[in-house]
Amino acid sequence: MIYETAEDLFRDLPKGSRLLGVDVGKKTLGLAIANSDLTIASPLTTIRRKKLSLDLIELKNQIDQYQAGGLILGLPVSMDGTEGPACQSVRQFARDATEAIDIGLAFWDERLSTAAIQRLLVDEADMSRRRRADVVDKMAAAYILQGALDAWAHKNRS
Repeated sequence: MIYETAEDLFRDLPKGSRLLGVDVGKKTLGLAIANSDLTIASPLTTIRRKKLSLDLIELKNQIDQYQAGGLILGLPVSMDGTEGPACQSVRQFARDATEAIDIGLAFWDERLSTAAIQRLLVDEADMSRRRRADVVDKMAAAYILQGALDAWAHKNRS
């Protein structure tokens, strides 16, 4: 099921289950996992995309392994707030995923997530280009998921 908002997904999430964050790219799926308290997102892995059916099998394996009750997919909205071809591609992936896997998902605006991670890895970690390529997608997924977790925590404190 595709939820209208991340807040709706959080409300319906089975007690004690975790969330997977997904950064959907043309060549990879970056994955991150939330702890069971839904407070901290950690980079998990990067799935090299092959074909959709195989990608979804691997995603399902990760969902099962980490007992995820929902997905947060990064939505690459343009800086002016419009949705272009990249958003359409992510939305199609979401439709395909929910047809193949019985799981709820919601979108999270990922504007500048990859740029923020690239800057962190270059400026703070002084990481080589090759090493950055290995970690940027799962780090971006963690950044996306952490944004959703922080928004949920803020909403519950208010």
